[in-house]
Amino acid sequence: MVDVTRRQLLAAGAAFGVAGTGFSLPVLAQSEKGAGRKSITLALPRDVQPPFDPLNRLSYPEGNILRSVLQGLIAFKPGSFEWELSAAKRIEQVSDTVIEFELKPGLKFHDGFGELTADDVKFSFERAIKPGPDGKLPLHGKDLAALEEVEVTGTYTGRIKLKTPAPALWQVVLPDNSGLIVSRKAFEAGAYRADQPTKVIGTGPYRLAEWRPNERVVLRANPDFQGPKPGFEEIVLRPVRDPKTAELAFRADELQFTAIEPANAADVAKIPGTKILKQDSINFVWIGINVEKAPFTDLRVRQAIRLAIDVDQVIEGAYNGAVGRAYAPVAPGLLGYWKDAPRRARDVAAAKKLLAEAGVSGLRTRLTLLNKPAYQNAGIIIQAQLAEAGITLDLDVQEGGSYWSAGNGEAGKNLELSLQRFGGKADPSFQLQWFTAAQIGSWNWQRWNNPQYDALFAKAGAITDAAERARLYIEAQKLIDESAAFIWLTHEVNVYALKDWLVPGILPNGDDQLFNRFGAA
Repeated sequence: MVDVTRRQLLAAGAAFGVAGTGFSLPVLAQSEKGAGRKSITLALPRDVQPPFDPLNRLSYPEGNILRSVLQGLIAFKPGSFEWELSAAKRIEQVSDTVIEFELKPGLKFHDGFGELTADDVKFSFERAIKPGPDGKLPLHGKDLAALEEVEVTGTYTGRIKLKTPAPALWQVVLPDNSGLIVSRKAFEAGAYRADQPTKVIGTGPYRLAEWRPNERVVLRANPDFQGPKPGFEEIVLRPVRDPKTAELAFRADELQFTAIEPANAADVAKIPGTKILKQDSINFVWIGINVEKAPFTDLRVRQAIRLAIDVDQVIEGAYNGAVGRAYAPVAPGLLGYWKDAPRRARDVAAAKKLLAEAGVSGLRTRLTLLNKPAYQNAGIIIQAQLAEAGITLDLDVQEGGSYWSAGNGEAGKNLELSLQRFGGKADPSFQLQWFTAAQIGSWNWQRWNNPQYDALFAKAGAITDAAERARLYIEAQKLIDESAAFIWLTHEVNVYALKDWLVPGILPNGDDQLFNRFGAA
């Protein structure tokens, strides 16, 4: 088993938020089975959902496809949050609020949409801050909230001008999905839309050749790509929602790479020709409580629920002890990690006392959770624990499509407790943005609204001093803790089964993958 720690994966952020170690995932042993192979099949955790638009993507499965078809100015290196040049020949932060870039000449959008120019960069970035026909900003427009404009200074040159310093740009935008460059001509001709899902025009290593809903996505190598040739001519992505089904497909060699449940790693490792990659994660899993829904409007009730849950027992039972406990949203190794976050122990007597003080008895509530084995096991354990404090917990287990809309819009007002898991990135601004008031009705399912938190979050995002940013993010996490609306469980681990001849291209958060950097050893 290849075991990669978070310490190997992450390093402290630099002045402009650039974090990383240069660590690369291990090269696996040479195998004849991988020699000359032109196609591989990888598992997706669910089917993808259009539009395949960098600023309106749903989540990481769509993002991984986009980063294979489009290019940004820079791109992450595999196994690291360090970046390297991609579409840019040169890029430089010349002041706190100005970034200059020069593009590589000759980068061609496929399907005859011409050369990538600075005007395409301007269009791609400024789209984030301009409302669409519906009057709304793109879904991920907030990633570029600090942008004032992109000034085109030549065919291949430009200046990214910011309203305020924005160190997180170097981690959550420029090398990531929100920094991918679309063709202005293609966009205006109807590309990147949900009604034309495979019309994704890019300059990247692959083309989106096929999407059969609930069956497969096919990426084929772009013959006009100007960078290093991808490891395989074809990548087939197969949606497999059930981890056990994915394991069976892997055993049958229908999949060459899949995420697996941490508890099953030892068993899967016994399959001939298999490697297991275990990677500490920066993602975060928690129980959220809707603070607008009575009786959870009372702080004492939320505190009682937190005290009634034995987190160590939950993660031991749900993950077979394969993961560590989380005490705050920002994981160890990241800027803003709160190493002194409270380590609370279970206290059923104190929980009962708080409920009595709040005048609450015979409480019956509902936990909404995804139909993933680890989460369902966690729900069953929490159900038993809360019963000891006099709380009846019903489990509302949902499949992905309905689950991920459970906290949105008007429906979110009826949510009570929810078990959530969000992916992380190298800059803490990404993890902490979901708990601002602006996210109520979208991703702030706790419906928690604290102006002081919002102010700290905004201030930390607009300064370049790393130590001060870290201090502000820790202060923000203290406010989260005081709310008792969040019960942190784990940062999880990423565990993958892969063929022993395959070299994967994975970023440290595990969710984000570089399909063009997968190869045969």
